Amino acid sequence: MGFPVYDFRNPEHITNMLVTPEIRSRFMWMDPGDEFNSRHSHDLGHEIFLVLQGKMEFEIDGETEILEPGQLCYALRDQPHAVRVIGDEPVVIYLSVTPHILPTHTGRTQEGEALPIRFSPHGSYDVPFDETVTRSDRVERHRSAVDAFAQAAQALVDQHREVLSGLAASESEDQATRNAMWEKLYHVHRNLTELNDSWNDLAPTLTEGTK
Repeated sequence: MGFPVYDFRNPEHITNMLVTPEIRSRFMWMDPGDEFNSRHSHDLGHEIFLVLQGKMEFEIDGETEILEPGQLCYALRDQPHAVRVIGDEPVVIYLSVTPHILPTHTGRTQEGEALPIRFSPHGSYDVPFDETVTRSDRVERHRSAVDAFAQAAQALVDQHREVLSGLAASESEDQATRNAMWEKLYHVHRNLTELNDSWNDLAPTLTEGTK
C-alpha cells in the first residue's frame, strides 16, 4: 500500500490530514457568507493559506486582500487574522499551522486585543481521544518528556558553552566540532517534539470531570 494521497475535491478529505507538534494541515470548505474562527492569532505558529477554489478575503494584521485560486498568503505568529468568503461560490482552502502546540488559537477583539486563553478538545483537530488512557498515564508521559528534554537541553548548554569561545577566537574550519554541536541540537529538538506531543495530549484533559 502506498502513502496517503488527499484530494480537496473529495468531501471525505475536507478534514485535518496531519496533526503533529511540528505541523497541523488540512483542507477546509467554507460556504458563502462564512467567517472562519472570527479574528484570532497563534501564540507560537505561522499559518499558511492556499486558495484552491472560490474567492476569499483575508484580513491579516489590519491589512485586507482578496485571494483567488492558486494564490497564497500567511499570518505570522501573533498577527491577528480573519477570513471570509467573497461571492456566491463555496471556497476550499489548504491551511497549515506550524508548530501545532495547544492552545494554538488566541481570540482577538475587533481592535486586536487578546482574549482569554481557550484550550480546544482533541476532536477540534480530528484527533481521536483514547478513553483507555487515564489522566495519571498522561501526566507520567509528560513527566518523562520533561525530564528527557531537560537532560538534552543541559547537555547542549554544557557542550556549546565549552566550544563557542574557542570558535570565536579561530577562523579555521572545524567540521568535527560543528557536527558534535549539531548532534546536541538535534537531540534537543527530538525531545522537544515528544514534550510538545505529550503536552498536546495532556492539556485538553486538565478540566473538571476528566480523568
